[in-house]
Amino acid sequence: MAQIEHDPSVPPPAEAIHLPEPSYMPATLALGIATALIGILTMIYITIIGLVIALVTLVRWIRSSRDQMAELPLEH
Repeated sequence: MAQIEHDPSVPPPAEAIHLPEPSYMPATLALGIATALIGILTMIYITIIGLVIALVTLVRWIRSSRDQMAELPLEH
């Protein structure tokens, strides 16, 4: 591979790119919603279990996102 030479007159990037950490929350939320929808067709207890899973996951996901946003530098 050829070495890439950087031009010293080019300024550094203006800001850093922030990517969220990998998470199981989207899959768990989808599972809760799917369980709730299946429960609508079968039994009310399954619907309640699915809604509880979905709500708990949604609250945890929002808290996690808020914590990650709070860790960002104030300049952003």
